Amino acid sequence: MDRVTPRSVPHPRGVRLVEGGADVAVYTESAEAVEFCRFDSDGNEHRTRLDQRTGHTFHGFVPDVEVGTRYGLRVHGPWDPANGLRFNPNKLLLDPYATAVEGGYDWGQPVFGHDMNNPDQLDESDSAGSVPRCVVTDRHSFDWGDDRPPRTPLAETIVYETHVKGFTQRFPGIDESLRGTYAGLAQPAAIEYLTDLGVTAVELLPVHQFVQDSHLGEKGLRNYWGYNSIGFLAPHNEYAAGGDGGQQVDEFKALVKALHAAGLEVILDVVYNHTAEGNHMGPTLALKGIDNASYYRLVPDDRAHYFDTTGTGNSLNVGHPAALTLIMDSLRYWVTEMHVDGFRFDLATTLTRQGGDADVHSAFLDLVAQDPTLAPIKMIAEPWDTAGYQVGGFPAEWSEWNGKFRDDVRDFWRSADSVLGTVSQRILGSPDVYEPTRRSPLCSVNFITAHDGFTLADLTSYDQKHNEANGEDNNDGESDNRSSNNGAEGPTDDPEINDRRNRQRRNFLATLLLSAGVPMILGGDEMGRTQGGNNNAYCQDDEISWFDWDAADQGLQEFTRMLIRLRRREPALRPEWYRRGPRDRSTPDRVQILRSDAKGFDPPDWNNPTARTITFVFHHDDADSFALLLNAAENGVEFTVPKAPGQEWRLELSSDDAQRVEGKVTTLILEGRSFTLLRSVTRKDVRGWARAHGYEVSSKGKVPRQVQQAFDDAHR
Repeated sequence: MDRVTPRSVPHPRGVRLVEGGADVAVYTESAEAVEFCRFDSDGNEHRTRLDQRTGHTFHGFVPDVEVGTRYGLRVHGPWDPANGLRFNPNKLLLDPYATAVEGGYDWGQPVFGHDMNNPDQLDESDSAGSVPRCVVTDRHSFDWGDDRPPRTPLAETIVYETHVKGFTQRFPGIDESLRGTYAGLAQPAAIEYLTDLGVTAVELLPVHQFVQDSHLGEKGLRNYWGYNSIGFLAPHNEYAAGGDGGQQVDEFKALVKALHAAGLEVILDVVYNHTAEGNHMGPTLALKGIDNASYYRLVPDDRAHYFDTTGTGNSLNVGHPAALTLIMDSLRYWVTEMHVDGFRFDLATTLTRQGGDADVHSAFLDLVAQDPTLAPIKMIAEPWDTAGYQVGGFPAEWSEWNGKFRDDVRDFWRSADSVLGTVSQRILGSPDVYEPTRRSPLCSVNFITAHDGFTLADLTSYDQKHNEANGEDNNDGESDNRSSNNGAEGPTDDPEINDRRNRQRRNFLATLLLSAGVPMILGGDEMGRTQGGNNNAYCQDDEISWFDWDAADQGLQEFTRMLIRLRRREPALRPEWYRRGPRDRSTPDRVQILRSDAKGFDPPDWNNPTARTITFVFHHDDADSFALLLNAAENGVEFTVPKAPGQEWRLELSSDDAQRVEGKVTTLILEGRSFTLLRSVTRKDVRGWARAHGYEVSSKGKVPRQVQQAFDDAHR
């Protein structure tokens, strides 16, 4: 009896395994034909034309496709670059819905759809020998066991931005065969470091399949950061210890499962704003050859060229259903199949430009808002692109990288003029940015440093960028870093300069972790990681970027742990809504903002360009109060200490090692550029304290021993 060919359907897109083969669906509006190209174990290519079309989706049954099958696509259609049509069946293309990719690119004429010497001319060389293969994977083989997402509330979240390879490449507790990989990051030693530090979420630099740039390869460099995506559903193959024939999928899942078991969330830095195919002179790798005019924004009056708000040569056409569907399908895949907990969207403003201008009611934002799969997921925007700055412009359900926090805090601690008023807003959760639209401090992801720019150690050691190793004559990277070398450019043996640098690093970390909002720590800042002054290490897949664990500043590590523990334990230091005045009981969080003489600020005080001192007193019902004294002046300043709301103030933390508080204190001298944090025990009721700190206790009966012990430890 003859086998009956299964009925093909246009959804879902990509490859869906069925009995005897696979159902394959590819969206393209202007193509004339689509071929599925299967490669056997000897590398021979077998082509099957998708023989059905529903709307703009070509689909069909392809026999003999199974888990592990290597494949690509060939798409036939007109070659007419002037009208945005770049079909070229000589080019083997990646399936946009591939869940795994094997191999990389050999750069040369074959991977370009056009003749490199004549961009209007189609190139007829076959690219199959120069491009990677898609790999069919089994979405249901991995055993998730009892995996559960931690679902850490934003108010309790502390983000650690890091890189799969950079974090693990020289980690002493990871076997050398696993360093630089997903499996390496899943090792107990790596996870123990993160949990001991106290962070709650790991934000990974891009792990979507990305492309190694040809121009970097010519210089002997590599794309390290990974902001050059080509596969939105595939984990990057170079980070897999077990091979890239599909093993990378289960290896990434195992990483997520291990992090979840330790209570750590996984947030992915995702790049949906552009792809690695570049501008009109770029290669033809996937979308450009499948449906260029649908997936990319083309210049309306010059459709041979691309509208670019990303600085990479192209921008995805988020005003078109094809691109939007791909992005949304990718997001849902990483949540449902890979169990990730959130996304940080690179150049997110580009995703809101469906008609050119940024729009809070864009189709992309509307689709995310109504999607039940994404509703519980953390959504974090990088709220800018090359065409505009949109901090404060995203919906209430989103958080944003707050670049204003970074800039104002940097200015404050380098003693810039006229910044006291703005930095006070940043410490309070940027109400000037978010409160007008009824958004909370939790919309603000606060950071001092990130992957793009100086590390914290370099921020306090260099006045100028030093990117010579990038091969661009130090012309790349940001020149306005608001940094200070504190007396010498780069490493020095001068003890006074090193003391100032160490104090400044503690000042920055304390300001970050004691401010309202969601703090994000750049991985390695807690250990003094340096990039030698390189503030654009995107192409440095080497010792410049990899963590040097042997050189870790253990004192700074312990200081960071103490700050994180303090923030996580004390509700007064992580408010969920805007802090009100001391007499306003509408929320449990209240604040006093005082001058160094313990008096309130008058309007003229905020306009004083040389004002560099401020005191915050943070209160929370049923929890201890804290006084944060900040002195950004270069000289020591005497502070009048405000009256303690409960027991007398005691010293909690300071960047001044000589700071002492004994008994009742009315004044304190703060060393130049230093902070001091004081605690006043204001609640002796163990039950009230326990409830404020998340413990479940009854109103009667004996308090559980572990709760009493935690209360006693906190109030020693």
